[in-house]
Amino acid sequence: MNMKTYIESTLTETLSPEHLDVQDESYMHNVPEGAQSHFKVTVVSQAFEGQRLIARHRQVNSVLADALAGPVHALALHTHTPAEWEAKGGQVADSPACRGGSRFNE
Repeated sequence: MNMKTYIESTLTETLSPEHLDVQDESYMHNVPEGAQSHFKVTVVSQAFEGQRLIARHRQVNSVLADALAGPVHALALHTHTPAEWEAKGGQVADSPACRGGSRFNE
């Protein structure tokens, strides 16, 4: 299973999101082609109600612990309740350009 599909299915099973968008942003970084190592995850779930941002991120990181221990190097997390998502107009900011270097592009 590819990593994007794994993240989508795992978060769907555990958080029952009203909205989920998983984007593989590995191509934006200095990694080997096909690395599947950098992801932007937007998840809107009632499960986040009453939680602070850090608790939401810890919950997602815990659910995806196996992926984070292996091929996934970075997750850009955008976690919202349904009301917060509606107030934001269903939008998240674009990810910044990679600023790191790598031995893969030397």
